[in-house]
Amino acid sequence: MKKYKISQVRSAIGRPERQKRTLKALGLRKLHNPVTIEGTPQVLGMIAKVQHLLDVEEVKA
Repeated sequence: MKKYKISQVRSAIGRPERQKRTLKALGLRKLHNPVTIEGTPQVLGMIAKVQHLLDVEEVKA
């Protein structure tokens, strides 16, 4: 399964509570603090919902 390196690049202030909870579920805590995560269908769906707040890169194995 592919791995992705995601980091939050835009603030969650003023965003709907649902988007804030999605960021927390992805393991993102601070801006520009990258997290490496496996690309399961559930995770890819969460990334798609908050894509405008993230920077997503595919990690080479």
